[in-house]
Amino acid sequence: MQHFQGTDFYLLDELLTAEERLTRHSVRDFVDREFMPEIRQSFRDGRFPMKVVLSLGRLGVFGAQIEGYGCSRVSSVAYGLMMQELERGDSGLRSFASVQSSLAMTAIHEFGSEEQKNRWLPHLASGAKIGCFGLTEPDFGSNPAGMRTTAVNGGTGYVLNGSKMWITNGSVADVAVVWAKTRKDDPKSIRGFLVEKGTPGFAAKDVHGKLSMRASVTSELSFDDCAIPAENVLPGSGGLKSPLTCLMHARYSIAWGAIGAAMACYEEALEYAKERVQFSRPIAGYQIVQERLAWMLAEITKAQLLAWRLGRMQDGGTMKHYHVSLAKMNNVRIALQIARACRDILGANGITDEYQCMRHMNNLESVSTYEGTHTIHTLVLGEHITGIKAFE
Repeated sequence: MQHFQGTDFYLLDELLTAEERLTRHSVRDFVDREFMPEIRQSFRDGRFPMKVVLSLGRLGVFGAQIEGYGCSRVSSVAYGLMMQELERGDSGLRSFASVQSSLAMTAIHEFGSEEQKNRWLPHLASGAKIGCFGLTEPDFGSNPAGMRTTAVNGGTGYVLNGSKMWITNGSVADVAVVWAKTRKDDPKSIRGFLVEKGTPGFAAKDVHGKLSMRASVTSELSFDDCAIPAENVLPGSGGLKSPLTCLMHARYSIAWGAIGAAMACYEEALEYAKERVQFSRPIAGYQIVQERLAWMLAEITKAQLLAWRLGRMQDGGTMKHYHVSLAKMNNVRIALQIARACRDILGANGITDEYQCMRHMNNLESVSTYEGTHTIHTLVLGEHITGIKAFE
């Protein structure tokens, strides 16, 4: 298999440190060697290739922005480059890693006790244990404050009742970070709970029939009088701000990951267009194809600059949630548009899994929706610009 070279029209490598370039190279090499030979069949079968998990742990992908506890602690840009390379392979691979890192591990690190951190983070960092994050419910996605899952204090612990939907890694997770209300209809009472696999009253079943994110585990979690000991409550959690803090980190991952999907499609379409002959020349020699390729290159370059600046702002402590909304909204949108345009350049060949673009296109339809739809992030920006909230 040909080694992926990447897209760097504005010589952005010059803006990276030696460590950041090495990090990207290591993950890129892993994707080429271990993941790309697996993804076509995994997508066909509708399964995640679990054998790559320990390799991701050895690469230091999990919890890469956490200090200590067996985590690698790299710069925000280095972590973003990891996510870019993983999603260049498939959105399901990046989703696994960002849920493990930015959601489950971040929740434990930010809101957990020292005992909880020491118990879970080293195992999650190595890939020996898997985590998931239960916030979205069947009837509450864009409005997580409306959640119906409750946790009633029973004296020595809590009893959970309710369900969570569209949970990445759900059925394979050893621990689920679950958000529930301790007082019904009071979003301020939302707290985080560590629900371990095998806990009585806790069940996870996979969602089948997906036409997108097929190489990803997507589950429904249910809680039926599920008793959670007091030591499994995240003591630092409180209110909706806690899970939204984790989601901001995950959205940062997506903003970088989408660039990887866009680059994979662009490079594939470019090579195809230079080789595919129609009428008197390769189709790359026709004006409309060149216009499309030039547009793709411009949008990828803009997305790279946006993500790079966002990473430097995060490390500098100036990144806000609305900055992440702009990057997630823009980069996923252009990645999806590029994937669609590339499918068109490949013609009928573009619908087969011999090529990547339609797999990425289908995946990006989900990426555009989860962790804040395009519309919701637009309204987050609108509120920041105008000072007027357009939704409850």
